[in-house]
Amino acid sequence: MGFAQKAPIADGVGEVGGVLAPNVVVALDALRSAITVFDACERLTYASQHFNHMFRNLPHRETLIGLSYEEMIRMEIAHGELADAEAMGGVEAFIAARRGQFRDGVYAPRDVRLADGRILEIKTRRTPDGGWIALWSDATQARHLLSRFEDTVELSADAFAFWDGRDRLIHCNDGFAKFHGLPVKAMQGQSFEQLLRASVARGRYAIDGSADGWIERRLEAHRAPAGALTVVTAAGAAFLVRDRATRDGGRATVFTDVTDHHRVEIVLGEQTRALETTRKALEKSHDKAKRQASYLSDLTRKLDAAEAEADTAKTALLRTMSHELKTPLNAIIGFSDLLKSAPGQFKPEQIGEYAGLIHLAGHNLLRLINQILDLTKIAAGRFALKRAAIPAGATMWAASDSHSVKAEEKNIAVEIDCEQDLMVDADEAALTSMLSCLIDNAVSFTQAGGQVRMSAERGDGVVRIAVSDNGPGVPQKDLARILEPFEQVGRGTADHAHGAGLGLPLVKALVELHGGSLTVTSGDGFTAVLELPAA
Repeated sequence: MGFAQKAPIADGVGEVGGVLAPNVVVALDALRSAITVFDACERLTYASQHFNHMFRNLPHRETLIGLSYEEMIRMEIAHGELADAEAMGGVEAFIAARRGQFRDGVYAPRDVRLADGRILEIKTRRTPDGGWIALWSDATQARHLLSRFEDTVELSADAFAFWDGRDRLIHCNDGFAKFHGLPVKAMQGQSFEQLLRASVARGRYAIDGSADGWIERRLEAHRAPAGALTVVTAAGAAFLVRDRATRDGGRATVFTDVTDHHRVEIVLGEQTRALETTRKALEKSHDKAKRQASYLSDLTRKLDAAEAEADTAKTALLRTMSHELKTPLNAIIGFSDLLKSAPGQFKPEQIGEYAGLIHLAGHNLLRLINQILDLTKIAAGRFALKRAAIPAGATMWAASDSHSVKAEEKNIAVEIDCEQDLMVDADEAALTSMLSCLIDNAVSFTQAGGQVRMSAERGDGVVRIAVSDNGPGVPQKDLARILEPFEQVGRGTADHAHGAGLGLPLVKALVELHGGSLTVTSGDGFTAVLELPAA
């Protein structure tokens, strides 16, 4: 529903006698963001329908017309809409900061945290008649995704840094900041060359020869499509620095601590020279020196083999994660930049389509990060289960419902067969996650018009839940591989991998954490069976 209200519009489009035309009101009400319009005295003249969805405890938007922005903020506080932390510096200071957006030249967006955990982003613009237009958007998922991405980077023992197309620092972890001896905020926005020269000037590196020559070699490695260079700090620590070009025109830098290997190389060189001197001076100790040299040579080969194996594993992980993280991030950034650059040029259905793509990419990224974090917690023994008696049938129906739309789009029939009153001793969230992953795999790989079947039966003290489909199968030689992280094996005629290869490994880890097991078989289709303790 929409209703006509008097409101200043920036360019007059859609106005009929100073009143918003009905089609404009309908279009504004269809947005997933709220629009509010204020006159030159900061009094509300229009609020779109989504405003009451943003602030669920406030009176209906029609009753707010005529209130000042300050009165609306105080109403937010009085109705318990805001998080307690928002006004920690004092109510008046908080109100003054919010009103500060209604000033010429103040166009920076502002985040406001609500009591229910949501985060709203407020953007304001001046209208030609001296009033203001405010755009209220739900930024909760974007902020949480950024926070989780930063947490994921911090989990690495390496130092990370990301640079934009102009080679300016846009993000780094604490390891990178400690390496340069500066706080993260002080480094952001500076170019790579500025930070490099400043670090050299402060004596952070151990440089052999000309400082200018060393800087040029480091810059050359950084600017190469795939550069690598070993640097040594003034404290004696050695780091293998890898630089790579990113798909958005920027660069990524990774510092890996290779101090032990570097010291072994130094010791090896010193030992080799000592052995040569001893051989010439003491012919009688030739056999002993030869055995020592053989031992050192064997040690070097083992170290090189271990390093090569570690580099191969890390390269595979980084290659997989780089693609899987960047793909949804590029979609989010690309479509949001498109909407931000020219918001008035798009029709509501276009905005809805782009928002849907952003939403889908965000969900894919969130699912990937959650899978990584869950696998990390399980590996570290920090995944706590909240076990209870869970109805198997209800859980199966709930997991199936979350994929019903996707199944209907492909005309796939989903059947569920479960014994009555069948209870499982499990963590409800973990069980739902396992079933959702198995159903998603089945629907994704089953061809249009196919069939997915879920069943549950009681065993000897256990409950067996099976998810099967009649889509392309998996070769027998690959059945063990698909249960390993980051292993992506096509099914039958499918010519592409699905996901990052973390779904089945996560299901296997969760069911084993319950003391159960996961079994996969393939023939005319694919079947996965969860065996869990019965309640």
